[in-house]
Amino acid sequence: MPTSMDSFRSHEYFPAGQYPDRTGFYGAPLCIARQRAAELGWTIREGMIASAPPSGVTTRATYETLRDELLHDLRKAMPVDIVLLSLHGAMVADGYDDCEGDVLDRVREIVGPDAIIGAELDLHAHLTRLMVDRADVLVLFKEYPHTDIVDRAQELVELCAQKHAKRIDPVAALVDCDMIVPMHTTRDPGMRFVQRMKSFEGKNGILSVSVAHGFATGDVPEMGTRVLVYSDGNAENAQKLARQLADELIGMREQLLVPYRSIDEALDEALAADGGPIVLADRPDNPGSGAPGDSTFILRRMLERGIGNAALGPLWDPVAVRIAFDAQPGARLTMRLGGKIGPLSGDPVDVRCVVKAIQPKLIMTGLAGAPVPMGDAALVEAEGIEIVLTSQRNQAMNTDLFTQMGCDLDTKKIVVVKSAQHFHASFSKIAHHIIYVGGQGVATPDWWTLSYEKIRKPKWPLDRKAG
Repeated sequence: MPTSMDSFRSHEYFPAGQYPDRTGFYGAPLCIARQRAAELGWTIREGMIASAPPSGVTTRATYETLRDELLHDLRKAMPVDIVLLSLHGAMVADGYDDCEGDVLDRVREIVGPDAIIGAELDLHAHLTRLMVDRADVLVLFKEYPHTDIVDRAQELVELCAQKHAKRIDPVAALVDCDMIVPMHTTRDPGMRFVQRMKSFEGKNGILSVSVAHGFATGDVPEMGTRVLVYSDGNAENAQKLARQLADELIGMREQLLVPYRSIDEALDEALAADGGPIVLADRPDNPGSGAPGDSTFILRRMLERGIGNAALGPLWDPVAVRIAFDAQPGARLTMRLGGKIGPLSGDPVDVRCVVKAIQPKLIMTGLAGAPVPMGDAALVEAEGIEIVLTSQRNQAMNTDLFTQMGCDLDTKKIVVVKSAQHFHASFSKIAHHIIYVGGQGVATPDWWTLSYEKIRKPKWPLDRKAG
């Protein structure tokens, strides 16, 4: 599914100066700069902010239109001393494998060599040499799920302010780990490693330490896990620490891999566990990794096995939502659910449903408390499984996705969420146990089954599995 201009406008799009007075996901650096402007003596000039749920390659027209709008905003603001950007880091467009590198390169052309350029990045970024060369400071989220967005924005603003005051001279070192290993920081060894990263900062001239986990389903040359270290004017120290931390990551890579279960293994484990709810993360259909969010593999198996007292969502199905709205709560009807986009979504499921609730323009609470639009939503029950249907694609990030619809998660034995890890911050508070499910899907963790064409190899564990 291509990412179009409508993907941005229906999710988050604010022209220059119109971003609301709240600390959201991509607005974090702007909001921190607003808060500190008086203290720092800054005059803030704001640019456009836009984001879209991950999907397929962004169309060329969409990327160039948004990029050019942002650059136009910057030209209008000139001259500037500091440019603060909030970028995901793994955007790919038709004709552009490194969108963030392209943006930073063009920003540098506009502001010249003396202005300071700083950017906050998602830790799933493709951290390219061009990005590092064109920016003065890049700060990546450290936590997965991303519970530290505001903290990292504060760090970015402070480092840029310090450089502007000529108190520091950030020098970067970038080391490629030749692997792709997303690191859950809610468990060891990932949790300990984040603490280790932080322990170096502010000592012996080390200014900032980041790890780009990489975005595994991005087929671009510089995809993969990398370590970025900034030292105060000492390139040798930065390189030494970056290499040391990269080697430590490589040494623990087997332990960092997520223990995925097959669907039946996950269901067996959930049913055998005492208490509930047991949360199953449907990683292969995670919209946050670009999957449609409409796969039926787990739902079908639960129906076939007669497993009830469960909840599942969000299942992206605008057609089913429309039918539920037409039918109204209390209606009983046969509905065809999910499986719309392609073979990796599975076949649609035909099942007798009760419409339990409908909600126009449902808003879920997202990362950093940002509102996440889910579109029109419906709660239907099919054979003891309550399913949240949505008309906009987004992964499950907060339990209020269900509770706003009247679904009581505390009473469920099993809760299936379409998410890889961002669900954890909220759902771990109600989960008796969490199980990660692998298998078929657009965002399958079985990366060696994907047909990469551009990535640079070797790239562990792809080569290990292929061998």
